[in-house]
Amino acid sequence: MIQKNDIRNRNDVAMLVSRFYKKIRKEESLGPIFNHMIKDWDKHLDRLTDFWETNLLFVSKFKGNPIEVHKRVDQTFNHSVTNVHFGIWLQLWITTIDDLFEGELATLAKNRARKMSTTLFLKMFQDRPSQKMIPNK
Repeated sequence: MIQKNDIRNRNDVAMLVSRFYKKIRKEESLGPIFNHMIKDWDKHLDRLTDFWETNLLFVSKFKGNPIEVHKRVDQTFNHSVTNVHFGIWLQLWITTIDDLFEGELATLAKNRARKMSTTLFLKMFQDRPSQKMIPNK
């Protein structure tokens, strides 16, 4: 059995992000969404490496609002993004981590992704026109 290392530095995070998004781009339900929304993959991968480096290695690099971005994606696709999409995303993330790494930060990456996917889906869902409260008259 091959010994896997834990996530240690930006290069490890970049490798994880790169391998993961190769899978995402080919996945039949997620690929069309991501490939439609992302025009510059190199820039996007660098930005997501910043995001995960900030979340895992506590290096303050990422600036942005993932919730608003996901709300825009959902609007672009006529509010058709579902919890199933997030489940597929999460499964691919976890299997990519398991293929490459093991250890404390690898586990943290999986746990943070679980929380993020739930939060992003709920915030996105709550922003849908059919979910907003209609005031009583």
